[in-house]
Amino acid sequence: MRLRLPEERPTEPPTGYKIAHPVLSQDGTRAGFTGVSLGGALPYGVLADASCVYGLRHPAPSRRCDCGFHCVHDRTTAEALLCTAEHRAAALLEVTVLGRYIRFERGFRYARQRVRTATAGPCACGTVAAALADAGWGRPGWQALAPSCAGCLRGRTSVSLAGFARLAGQGLRVVAGQGVSVAVAGLAAGDEPGVPELTAEAALLQARLDWFQAQLARLGERGPGGGRKG
Repeated sequence: MRLRLPEERPTEPPTGYKIAHPVLSQDGTRAGFTGVSLGGALPYGVLADASCVYGLRHPAPSRRCDCGFHCVHDRTTAEALLCTAEHRAAALLEVTVLGRYIRFERGFRYARQRVRTATAGPCACGTVAAALADAGWGRPGWQALAPSCAGCLRGRTSVSLAGFARLAGQGLRVVAGQGVSVAVAGLAAGDEPGVPELTAEAALLQARLDWFQAQLARLGERGPGGGRKG
């Protein structure tokens, strides 16, 4: 006799949690995420459909395969994954589980998802993040980003938390860790940014200005001919 999994018909889509690395397209016009394990080579957007990472033609998720999006039920469980060295720069995502899903003891494997909130951890120096900056690695066509404070940007390719959310679209909300919200996306046409958005943008601009001033000062020491004065 063939066993069948029990079917669920929830009144509203389940909520899950996962971690992923924020990514920015090579031309700087799109933003998304890339996973930390299976399927990590395939960046996805805020609203995305899963496909079999092995190239098989069955719909995801399949009971005979481990394809599909993955998440856990509990936020604390997902946060624990951020303790490992290779995942320190990842973001914590709150997602809505859509479409077909398979429920496990600790989470879901499912066909479609919407990322509702992305929480960026602190900068490597420990300061609350004001932006997402070049992490030094990426995928073909995509540059991985890591949380950074204004003082640690130092001319790297970067985007404010609010800017990342706008590029990602679909009403994504992006916040800084430690409970301090510095950027919210999904502004409707005609809406004006509030104090948190403007503060984050100002910090990013100030960091870039400081970097340019430092470069100009260095060039001034060398003199117009490229050599040092004196």
